[in-house]
Amino acid sequence: MQVAGIVPAVVQQHVEDAAILHATRTGLTAAPHARLSHLRRFDDRLAGHLDALSIAGPGVSALCDAALELPAPGPMFVAVVRALDLRDEAWLQRLAALAQAVPECSRGFASALGWIQPELLRGIASKYLSSPQPQWRVLGMVASSLHRVDPGLTSARRLEDPDPAVRARALRCAGELGQYELVSRLAGSLDDGDVACRFWAAWSGVLTGDRLAALESLKASAQLPGPFQQRAHQTAILAMSPADAHALLQQIARDPGNVRRLIQGAGWCGDPAHVPWLIGQMSNEALARLAAEAFSTITGVDLEALDMEGRTPESAAAGPGDDPEDANVDMDPDESLPWPDQAKIQAWWDQNGARFTTGVRHFMGAPPSRAHCIDVLKNGYQRQRIAAAYHLCLLNPGTPLFEWRAPAWRQQRELAQMS
Repeated sequence: MQVAGIVPAVVQQHVEDAAILHATRTGLTAAPHARLSHLRRFDDRLAGHLDALSIAGPGVSALCDAALELPAPGPMFVAVVRALDLRDEAWLQRLAALAQAVPECSRGFASALGWIQPELLRGIASKYLSSPQPQWRVLGMVASSLHRVDPGLTSARRLEDPDPAVRARALRCAGELGQYELVSRLAGSLDDGDVACRFWAAWSGVLTGDRLAALESLKASAQLPGPFQQRAHQTAILAMSPADAHALLQQIARDPGNVRRLIQGAGWCGDPAHVPWLIGQMSNEALARLAAEAFSTITGVDLEALDMEGRTPESAAAGPGDDPEDANVDMDPDESLPWPDQAKIQAWWDQNGARFTTGVRHFMGAPPSRAHCIDVLKNGYQRQRIAAAYHLCLLNPGTPLFEWRAPAWRQQRELAQMS
């Protein structure tokens, strides 16, 4: 029932603001400058707008649909949250059809499934999972996985689903849930005819303890350009010993075009032997910030806290310029990273480098351990927190992958329990 006195223009503003906040929040979940505390501030604001829409009642649906006349993940997120809150299955079906027609919107749909409280999915996720339509089974798998609930990977034979999209999501889910008892089943999917299935089988296999066939398959994926390359590159290097990772980095270094991947890999490898080279890369304007991030990943140094930030070069540009003749329209991939003061960083390393043991993986200033990774999940930047989540799985196969994209209050509650 709609509350008396509701002003449509005000409600519409809540819809628009919530959609914008969701888009910003989505970027923050993998941002190099955002911490969990930053995410919490955005989440509190987003929750406030969603609460206002809940008070406004079912009449909000028309305004949500109007916002989707230009389909985008943000408006889709808002609409799905409201539809789930109202348990309006007809509206959900229309939204799912739109998400299937405009794949970009599927991210907003999935994000809404992860945002809401699990009790609102009770009965809905199981209905999706039993649907004869593959797109609904995928959504059921996504809902279960984001809340770290087993969708019946074994009992319902999800890994053998005839649809490759459903099968791929099930294979991914096995790793996210830490189901190490499925490691041999995952190995059997490494030769699946679908490329996504092969990747997720390898990724989940590595997270659940397979350091042989799955790791080799993941290393192969890391060499292939495409949507899985970055994730394969990071996961493989984090799972390898520093010596094996160093050998892989030597192969990557043969191609000068791979220098950015090489810098990132050096940071994930964590061997202090790479630090002098990383400091040397800071003299290159195009690589300086990325090299500084890799340096921080190994040493745990916060450039801002230790006053090691340098000045922004006058020639630096965050994105495409005003020149219509300039064909470059890409944003600067390192835009949110701080510029390093190379001299100060070199001086710090000269003073502190001796306490870092060459050949031993270091992550944020110390060898990875459960307690150290939990501390990084509490206090680190998002890209550092992602690596910490992976380390927790790799240190103890069978550990569910910590969901760094979940609402901040849910993450904080889980971290308090883990501590």
